[in-house]
Amino acid sequence: MVPPGWHRYYVTVDVTALLRGADGSVLPRVGYVLDVPLDARGRPPKLRKARVMLFARAVAGRQDQIQLVGLNAQQPWTPAVDAATRQAVREVIDPSAPPAITGITNIFHVPGILPGEGETQIFLATETGAPVSLLVQRRPGMGRRWAVALSDIVDQAAGPPERDTLLWYRLACGLPAQPTDENIATDNPAEAQAAREDYTLIREALGPCPTRR
Repeated sequence: MVPPGWHRYYVTVDVTALLRGADGSVLPRVGYVLDVPLDARGRPPKLRKARVMLFARAVAGRQDQIQLVGLNAQQPWTPAVDAATRQAVREVIDPSAPPAITGITNIFHVPGILPGEGETQIFLATETGAPVSLLVQRRPGMGRRWAVALSDIVDQAAGPPERDTLLWYRLACGLPAQPTDENIATDNPAEAQAAREDYTLIREALGPCPTRR
């Protein structure tokens, strides 16, 4: 059923490039159903001669048909969209790609010798079981800085992931909003509070999960 305020097209397109596919091939011309919102005058947009980027799945038994994976699965093609998509594909198929985050294993805060000094380490659970860990350092007069590592040991010289990379996406979309009491491995109230504050620092630095695409 077509959502209210939308129009349904059956579209046929000429395929100029396949960035990634299950068997690495696609017919030069395919068709699909597309739902698009009406404009301010209640009219459907004109799509003829548009150049687009599609995110779709194959239709069983129909090589000439595809199915879009969502309402936003057709995007206007631009060099920026093309470059970002190609980069995402490269990262996803890389054997060393960061795994999906499924939760928090444990968090603990270790105070330093000087007032205001300390470190919080955060160990994460992942879909594959591969280790991912985070570190927040507190230094007097220097504020706080954090880093991520795809291991149980965080390199103190490392830093946060670059925005819009697969690692950034995994963290932004996989980390829970707040840790639970069971996640924090200390009975010391001050250390537990510091651990929560440092976790919040990371969550705020990452920003919200980009669920619209």
